Amino acid sequence: MNAHAFSPFSSAPAEGVAEAAPQVPAPAPGWSLMPLGGRFELVYEDGQGVWSRRTVEARELKLGPGRTLLGGIDPGRGGYRGFRTDRIRRLTDTATGERVEGGILDWLMARAEARRRADAVRIRRNARARRRAALAAIA
Repeated sequence: MNAHAFSPFSSAPAEGVAEAAPQVPAPAPGWSLMPLGGRFELVYEDGQGVWSRRTVEARELKLGPGRTLLGGIDPGRGGYRGFRTDRIRRLTDTATGERVEGGILDWLMARAEARRRADAVRIRRNARARRRAALAAIA
């Protein structure tokens, strides 16, 4: 086996090979993702009706047929989790202290849309700055 190839029996790349970024699978057909950020405390009801308090570092909203999930890192459970938004009974934004008990999906959608708009503005500003810098370098 070539020393520069990835070994299928090891979780680490072979010697001399830079480790690749983990592959993020594309959403399943019929699902879409909206980037979302923030740290939230949730009161969540699981499938058996048991309520628990959870903390999540939000990454995205997953919009699919018949359900929407809040996806993010749950430090208490040790990894990435998806929370059905219809089972979130209360959401608190830890940065602002804002507490939402009704219309949680609408609140999350508005927040994701605000992030999308802010990201678009940032991307346009960066592109404009790169164009100006390129023109200045030519002149």
